[in-house]
Amino acid sequence: QVQLVESGGGLVQPGGSLRLSCAASGSIVSINAMSWYRLNSGKERELVARITSEGSTNYLDSVKGRATISRDNAKNTVYLQMNSLKLEDTAVYYCNANMAAVVGEIYDRYLEVWGQGTLVTVSS
Repeated sequence: QVQLVESGGGLVQPGGSLRLSCAASGSIVSINAMSWYRLNSGKERELVARITSEGSTNYLDSVKGRATISRDNAKNTVYLQMNSLKLEDTAVYYCNANMAAVVGEIYDRYLEVWGQGTLVTVSS
């Protein structure tokens, strides 16, 4: 079974920092893009940041300059460093990965996997 496990969420004061981690495990052949999404209180899903297998990145406009996405391909792990956190960054953050993997006995070249989500609360 392929899964993504997130960690690093919690309560942080405005202006603070945190780092989210997401580790992929299972019968993974290769991982293409890895991303962080968030679901805010208005139940809108936003793509916060994405990193390709080559290391190209893109960010949500509201986090540019405050967020850095990175990955460790040897560990099948993606990170999201967020600084200068604002109240509006409060959300459940989800890790997403597009990969080639074996699920059961089936090779899936276009498998999309989601993590369980980790809550980030920015509050004083």
